[in-house]
Amino acid sequence: MGKGDLKSKRGKINRGTFGASRPKKEANRKTRKAKLGLDKK
Repeated sequence: MGKGDLKSKRGKINRGTFGASRPKKEANRKTRKAKLGLDKK
């Protein structure tokens, strides 16, 4: 889990790509957070 890991957010930022851990659009981020249960407090 670091810059070389293509599945992690840090790896995606380092490479400049997007995916499930680093979605491009705001709507996708909200969907992913809801799916993971991160938006609940």
